[in-house]
Amino acid sequence: MIAIFAALHVAAVVGLALYGWLGFVTLWLYLRHRRATPACPPAPVDWPRVTVQLPVYNEREVVTRLLDAAAALDYPRDRLQIQLLDDSTDDTTGLAAAWVARRRAAGLDVALLHRDNRQGFKAGALAAGLEQAGGEFVAIFDADFVPAPSFLRRTIPFLLADPRLGAVQARWGHLNAADSSLTSAQAIALDKHFAVEQLVRHRADCFPKFNGSAGVWRRACIADAGGWQADTLCEDLCLSTRAVLAGWRFHFANDVVAPAELPTTILAYKNQQARWAMGATQCLTKYAAPIWRAPNHSLLARLYALLSMSAYSTHLLLLLLLLVQFPLLLSHYRFSPWMIAFSVTGLGQPILFVLAQQVLHRDWRRRVRHLPALLLLAVGTAPSNGWAVLRALFGRRSPFLRTPKGARHSYHLNAGRMVWVEAALALYSAAVLLLAVTTGNTGAVFLPLLGLLGFGYVAAQAWREGRAATR
Repeated sequence: MIAIFAALHVAAVVGLALYGWLGFVTLWLYLRHRRATPACPPAPVDWPRVTVQLPVYNEREVVTRLLDAAAALDYPRDRLQIQLLDDSTDDTTGLAAAWVARRRAAGLDVALLHRDNRQGFKAGALAAGLEQAGGEFVAIFDADFVPAPSFLRRTIPFLLADPRLGAVQARWGHLNAADSSLTSAQAIALDKHFAVEQLVRHRADCFPKFNGSAGVWRRACIADAGGWQADTLCEDLCLSTRAVLAGWRFHFANDVVAPAELPTTILAYKNQQARWAMGATQCLTKYAAPIWRAPNHSLLARLYALLSMSAYSTHLLLLLLLLVQFPLLLSHYRFSPWMIAFSVTGLGQPILFVLAQQVLHRDWRRRVRHLPALLLLAVGTAPSNGWAVLRALFGRRSPFLRTPKGARHSYHLNAGRMVWVEAALALYSAAVLLLAVTTGNTGAVFLPLLGLLGFGYVAAQAWREGRAATR
């Protein structure tokens, strides 16, 4: 039995090391491609017609801000169409209807398209809106985004200059990064994804993707790739993958920033991350074979795409690594020194976090002090993300759970049963830590200490927020 636990330990370490090496490969590709920044093509004489789609569901606190930002876009009024794709079941619809009525009376081409069902969730809303869209290009902004007025003028020229360019993705900024350690940690994670990983995926042609918001699609590309499909929770990654496989190119506009609001509660953050984990894994099971067989893409690009889609499985590997430590410590098992070599690969991803802060922010040294908080979040959300990955692998479906937005927190989430799993893992980590200390195995102290702090923090915060929601 101990041999089985030892084998599981080695498998988990090797698996995590693989994703660590992915970080070093990303760094190498970044250094190769970071200076290949294409200049924005000249502005056209006649701007094309653009439809701006704003999918919302119960967003009373931010819907008018979103509409104001869309109306402020600096684009010819006779070429701009705005669609509010509203699936709301609360007073969001009434607030939006009053705003739309006022602006339509002032001459703005804006429509409220309300569905009384959530069939297909966001993908269904986007597809339904597309049937009534008049634009050659379609810009999409989620409810928490506030695009700058210049957004369309800085992205549309790229699509006009290259007829095989299917979409332009802008970089996400942050409206509330400094609000708390939670939002600061999220900002670090997203900065790394956009400033480093997205730049690499687009410029090295490693299956670039649209991030669901703050981007512009060529309508012909959406149709050619099969349209919006609702069989995964990451409709953006799903469509992007099909478009790339169909031969369309993508452009990442790293210098165009669309700020958005980060989740301000641990329950909202967990919901968001679990949805992304399930959606990415669903896309992996759907497209692993087509990606691997893709004839016009290098082996590196195909491996990079598959590893990126499967990255949330690291949460399962982390849990496995922790769970086998207790029986191994009890048996006084000793690992070979060569296993230490795998720990070096763990630096691959942290280097990218620091690099992104250096590239984007002059005060990067102040910002990286939130890296420990990000590490605790990564550990603490492993149970919910791991469970989402397993559900996707076994073909289980889940509704599209929105991420509540707005500073007043009028939308509340329940902690659910996962909080007890997190609390149990915190206690288990404490037991492993105590055993490691009492047996003098100092090399086994770091992981259970992280588990105690990470699971304990997430469980405590989720319990507190859940209790507040029931009052």
